Amino acid sequence: MMGGFTWTYFFYLVQSIGWTLVLSALAFVLGGVGGFLLMLARISPRAWLRRPALLFIECIQGIPLLILLFIVYFGLSVYGLVLPALVAASIAMMIYASAYLGDIWRGCVEAMPRPQWEASECLSLTRWQTLRLVIIPQAVRLSLPPTIGFLVQLIKMTSLASVIGFIELTHAGQIINNSIFQPFLVFVLVGTFYFLLCYPLSRWSASMERKLNVGNR
Repeated sequence: MMGGFTWTYFFYLVQSIGWTLVLSALAFVLGGVGGFLLMLARISPRAWLRRPALLFIECIQGIPLLILLFIVYFGLSVYGLVLPALVAASIAMMIYASAYLGDIWRGCVEAMPRPQWEASECLSLTRWQTLRLVIIPQAVRLSLPPTIGFLVQLIKMTSLASVIGFIELTHAGQIINNSIFQPFLVFVLVGTFYFLLCYPLSRWSASMERKLNVGNR
């Protein structure tokens, strides 16, 4: 006979939150590095940098994250490259995040008024100095709300890593439910934990939109 939900199961769910946060952090940080490089390529005056970056972004944005997880975890193993679930999930989500963050940040940089660039040219600043000293500091403020909003989505998308055996919050809930078969209780708790992780970030993003005059008026 199956037992009921106990504190042991509850603490198991709490511990799995740590792995959810680890995966989210890896995907966001590594994806941020890749996204920054893609952003630089997309705004480059050199076509041989712009076009491959655009092609990469459009391809990744057109592929579901679940498929990327399958390609990295199962697809590479066919060729002898067997990756741990955490590594495979981090790589897939990093690729996914880099495409979206690169596009978000590219849009914010290109939203800067043209006179900013022209004034920098009058000061004899190089293109990189203009970006580093004038454009990017302003674009960062503009990009914070959508970047935080994407981070919220990224945290929720870590649940897809359960399909390759990575034990994050969703997979931990599945394991517990398979043991006690109380899906309503277990997954309500899982959903509550996701809400507690994401809601503060969502409110922070909304607050920043108001402060920076980015939100709808």
